[in-house]
Amino acid sequence: MLGRSSIACILRTLLKTFEKLLIANRGEIACRVIKTCKKMGIKTVAIHSDVDANAVHVKMADEAVCVGPAPTSKSYLNMDAIMEVIKKTRAQAVHPGYGFLSENKEFARRLASEGVTFIGPDTHAIQAMGDKIESKLLAKNAKVNTIPGFDGVVKDADEAVRIAREIGYPVMIKASAGGGGKGMRIAWDDEETREGFRFSSQEAASSFGDDRLLIEKFIDNPRHIEIQVLADKHGNALWLNERECSIQRRNQKVVEEAPSTFLDPETRRAMGEQAVALAKAVKYSSAGTVEFLVDSSKNFYFLEMNTRLQVEHPVTECITGLDLVQEMIRVAKGYPLRHKQADIPINGWAVECRVYAEDPYKSFGLPSIGKLSQYQEPLHVPSVRVDSGIQQGSDISIYYDPMISKLITYGSNRAEALKRMEEALDNYVIRGVAHNISLLREVIIHPRFVQGDISTKFLPEVYPDGFKGKCFWLKCEKHEISVKNSSSVCFFFRIPIAKSKQSSWELSVRLGDGIYPVAVSKDGSSFSVEVDGMKLNVTSEWNLASPLLSVTIDGTQRTIQRLSRNASGDTSIQFLGTVYKLQILTKVAAELSKYMPEKAAEDTSSILRSPMPGAVVAVSVKPGDMVSEGQEICVIEAMKMQNSMIAAKTGKVKAVHCKAGDTVGEGDLLVELE
Repeated sequence: MLGRSSIACILRTLLKTFEKLLIANRGEIACRVIKTCKKMGIKTVAIHSDVDANAVHVKMADEAVCVGPAPTSKSYLNMDAIMEVIKKTRAQAVHPGYGFLSENKEFARRLASEGVTFIGPDTHAIQAMGDKIESKLLAKNAKVNTIPGFDGVVKDADEAVRIAREIGYPVMIKASAGGGGKGMRIAWDDEETREGFRFSSQEAASSFGDDRLLIEKFIDNPRHIEIQVLADKHGNALWLNERECSIQRRNQKVVEEAPSTFLDPETRRAMGEQAVALAKAVKYSSAGTVEFLVDSSKNFYFLEMNTRLQVEHPVTECITGLDLVQEMIRVAKGYPLRHKQADIPINGWAVECRVYAEDPYKSFGLPSIGKLSQYQEPLHVPSVRVDSGIQQGSDISIYYDPMISKLITYGSNRAEALKRMEEALDNYVIRGVAHNISLLREVIIHPRFVQGDISTKFLPEVYPDGFKGKCFWLKCEKHEISVKNSSSVCFFFRIPIAKSKQSSWELSVRLGDGIYPVAVSKDGSSFSVEVDGMKLNVTSEWNLASPLLSVTIDGTQRTIQRLSRNASGDTSIQFLGTVYKLQILTKVAAELSKYMPEKAAEDTSSILRSPMPGAVVAVSVKPGDMVSEGQEICVIEAMKMQNSMIAAKTGKVKAVHCKAGDTVGEGDLLVELE
């Protein structure tokens, strides 16, 4: 009897595709492609920049070749260098992943001219769907619902204002050749249109080498729902259900799920059939995604087609059982699709959280850089998948996207998938950089999200003053304690400066602006914790070698991460996703601490510091200039996004400490006002 390995070997022989495949990408998507190639018996070639020489995808591949220095224009976008690697390694095919050259028709054309297979659609489909202006016209002809707007290229800011007025505000300004939220701005008036035109064209030129823009009506309060399509070279095409991608910041997705809570079977079928009609209209072959905006009445409008693998493709794989990378490789080799539309299921529910090296307390996520001093993925949690391209010791730099990983959980229903996501986020250990786990966790447990009441405006609507994290307030009324946003609060710590045989302590805990007297007594492995009359029973097994502490509070299991503690009683913990800074002192030490002088806060109205690491793109002022409150002073580019830095008050420029081309770190002084 043949074993599984023998059967797999026979199947690979019968369904032979390529001997060697090059991945023209980096990070988690390169690792993702390599995993499927190993399963299919295909040897892999990784490319990398000099700063990525020790990256995970480089270690995973059978071969790896450097294609240039860190800037993407000199490495991952360097077609000449990549073509040389293909010739040198004799790779028969190239998988582009997403971003970089994945939707570059010139790259696909050059591969074809060398007889190398591009794992994606043909050049004409990339051309047609990669250009938002042409794709919209094709969609109209294919009877796909489209958004009202201007179908030509916008020449300058004056024309942008004229068109915006004709369409009617608000409008969306976006890069014709763009994707991934780059080169997109919403404008509500003439001034925002002019500013949006400038920034969008600059971002488009930087990210895609094409600064053309288009303008269309902005549909207020929509959902962003996309249809995964799969088509072969024999005229067959399928829609693989939908993905809900409405939770976004700066037009980039943060949380995705499949299926959507909003669609009924009829709307799903209508969207799927229109997506397939568009794919067939351009003779599409490979995996692709047709994105729609859907209003509150379930009217849907074509947004764009991404002629590549999407970041969020794992949730579709979870509910359909298909390996989309494998299907792309098979289609590229010329095999027909193995499935019919009736074969495509919706089995269970999947949720994906994009874990970023970002500070979510700054505009829902400004980039953070640094070395991952500690990193542990929550793979011990059931039904969890982590797509990542980093490991402990990896560097997160300013040169590339700040994504750490894609965290995916699966369940038989949505409630189960979300519950597993909570557990996975609580058990995810990331040290060395800021991360957005606190934001992700708050989103997935928010009542509006749980009920499915979401739109692309979810974050600014739920957090109009910005994300603040989970906040606790203790309030004593008639000896009853009410705790906002939590079923329980625990101050769990190692008792400071305690005698070895001591079994009770009187402590003072500072949390935020509050100071709480805490009485702790120990009985065996349990602690009794009393805070203003509220008593909690806490049990835990200490393991100082583990960054995770499993704690049971009045019968409820919680996972706590203790991040740091010093001799002054300053303790930092991560609880329910949010980081809290506590000061834990004995009662006597707390009394004495009142006499310690406090450092005066810096006057930030007269200075401008960089809120993130990045590169200075432009400086708009010089010493002696008068500036008004809200006036742009300089522009910082970080991880492919440009950010306008503005004056906090009206005044005269005293000194400028940066110039265009400089690299700055978070907190670096940029400009001083008198």
